[in-house]
Amino acid sequence: MKRLLKVLALALSFTLLAAGCGDDDSEPSTAPGFDGTTIKIGVVNDFTGPVAIIGNPLHKGSMTFYDWTNAQGGIAGKYQIEVVEGDSTYNPTVALQVYNEIKDDVAMIGNLLGTPIVNAALETLAADGLLAIPASLDAAWVRQPNLVPLGAPYQVQAINGIDWWINEGGGSVDQVYCSFIQDDPYGEAGQQGLDFIAEALGITIADTARYVSGDTDFSAQVQQLQGSGCEVVWLTSTPSVTGGALGAAAQSEFTPVWLGNSPVWINVLADSALAPYLQAYLIIIGEGATWADPDVPGMVRLVERLETYYPEQPPDYYFQFGYAMAQLTVKVLEKAAANGDLSREGIQKASTQIGDFDYDGLFGMYKYGTAAEREPSRSNTIYRVNPEVPNGVEAVTVFQSSHAADFDF
Repeated sequence: MKRLLKVLALALSFTLLAAGCGDDDSEPSTAPGFDGTTIKIGVVNDFTGPVAIIGNPLHKGSMTFYDWTNAQGGIAGKYQIEVVEGDSTYNPTVALQVYNEIKDDVAMIGNLLGTPIVNAALETLAADGLLAIPASLDAAWVRQPNLVPLGAPYQVQAINGIDWWINEGGGSVDQVYCSFIQDDPYGEAGQQGLDFIAEALGITIADTARYVSGDTDFSAQVQQLQGSGCEVVWLTSTPSVTGGALGAAAQSEFTPVWLGNSPVWINVLADSALAPYLQAYLIIIGEGATWADPDVPGMVRLVERLETYYPEQPPDYYFQFGYAMAQLTVKVLEKAAANGDLSREGIQKASTQIGDFDYDGLFGMYKYGTAAEREPSRSNTIYRVNPEVPNGVEAVTVFQSSHAADFDF
C-alpha cells in the first residue's frame, strides 16, 4: 500500500510539473488588442494641436523602434505590432473622446502625450484596466499602477538644474531667482521641483509669471519678470512658447539665465534668428546624450534605424523620447508574452517584472517593480545650445544633485 501511494505521489508530481511547463510554453490566449498574431498599441498624441511640434517627431521615434521590432519578427519574434492612432490636439476633452474610440481595440497605450491629458485619463485607465506609457515626466506618475513612466521627473529636473547652476554652472544663491511656467499641472510640476530645491539651498523665489496654453503674446510676463529684477528664471514651457517668450525677452534686452526642463526645447530654435540669444542664456535639463554621439551605443543604433525607417526625419530630441517610449512598451510586452499572458491583467503584471532598464544609454536607469517599488532616475543631462551640432543642443555633463534623492514620490 505504501509503495502504491509513493507511485501515485510521484505520478502526480510529474503531472503537475508537465502542467506547469505547458503553461510556460503555451501560446497566450486572445485578448483585447491581441488576436493571436498581432498586438495593437494605442497612441493618443497631439498631431495637429499646439504641441504637435513635439508630438510628430515623438510618434516617428516610437514608430522607428516598432518598425525595427517588427522586422525582427515582432514581439517574442512572432507577434507583429500594429499602432492605432488618435489625435488629442492637446485638449483633455478631445483626448478622452479619442481614448474611448480606440480603447477596446488595443492591448495598451504606448503614447499618452501631455501632463493635462494624462491627468484627465487616469480614472478611465484604471476603470478599463489599461496600461499606458505617459509622454510626460510628472513625478505624480511614479506611483500610478496604470502608468509606466520613464525618465527623471520634471521635479527632479528642476532640482538638478538649479543645484548644478549654483555649484558647477557659475551661479550663486545670492542671485534673484524667478520662474516662468505654464498655468496647469505641467507648469506646477516644474514649480514644485523649483520650490523644493529653493528651500533646500536657502533660495527665495522672487516672482512667478504664468501663461495659458495657446497664448502667443508674452510681453506682459517678460515685463513682470524684468521688473522683479530676475537674474535666473526657471522655465517650464513648451517649445513654441520658449521661442515666443525668449524672443520677447531678447527684444526687451532682458538677459537672465533661463534654465528649463526638457520640453522647452525644439531643434528648429537653433536655426532661428533667436539662436545667439539662446546660446548665450538658455540651459536645458533633460535626458540622454548629444545626437549621434559615437560613444553611446544606443544612440548609434537609433541613428542607424532612423536612417532606415524615417530618413526624412531630422535630428530631434522628441524623436529620441518617442524611441525610448517604444523601447519600454516592447520590453513590457516581451515580458507579458514570455509569461504567456497578453491580457490587460497580464500586461500590467508584466510591467512590474521588467526590473532595471537603462534604455541602451538613451535615458537614465529606471528601477521598475510595483508602483510602490519604482525608483526613477535621479540624474539629468545638462545641455547648452549649440547650433553646430545636429540637434542644436550639446550635452555638457550628467549631474545628480545630492538633494534629488530626498524628493519623495
